[in-house]
Amino acid sequence: MNKTAKLLLAAAFAVSGLTAQAETLAEIDTNYGTIKLSLDEQRAPKTVANFVRYAEKGFYNNTVFHRVIDGFMIQGGGFTADLAQKSTDKAISNEAGNGLKNTAGTIAMARTGNPHSATSQFFINLADNGFLNHKDKSPQGYGYAVFGKVIGGMDVVRNIGKVSTTDQAIHQNVPVKPVIIRRVNILK
Repeated sequence: MNKTAKLLLAAAFAVSGLTAQAETLAEIDTNYGTIKLSLDEQRAPKTVANFVRYAEKGFYNNTVFHRVIDGFMIQGGGFTADLAQKSTDKAISNEAGNGLKNTAGTIAMARTGNPHSATSQFFINLADNGFLNHKDKSPQGYGYAVFGKVIGGMDVVRNIGKVSTTDQAIHQNVPVKPVIIRRVNILK
């Protein structure tokens, strides 16, 4: 191999190393099927670590997607089938300014009106929801932190999005028949 070819090969390896993305693989096993995720630990390290921690301790086992709005998103990770809210760890810092956007098939952290209030709950976008993206660091503009994307089972996500919903006490858009998250497996 000549010197020029070696330099080109070395440059190609260097560039590919710079664009490599640290990724954690996960699966959400539901009574509707399995959703496979690629979690972006490079751009959302605290959020991915938080999700992995909850998954590895079994927190998500037998929780539900408790809020489902077709054409918008499916939300879960904090309630049991009888809508009892689970006790969570401390809230994490919002990483919504990481450049990832709330587009169809992405997973993001749910939160209250406080930008830094996310704990265990997450949602999967069923559409491009640009109004949820980070705009600035004000409470109104902070946005919702995307930390990964669906890489398999988007049909499962869409099917969950189509379930019949109702209101139950203070909760709206609750599936009539529970959509169970059996467990979340971290595959690394």
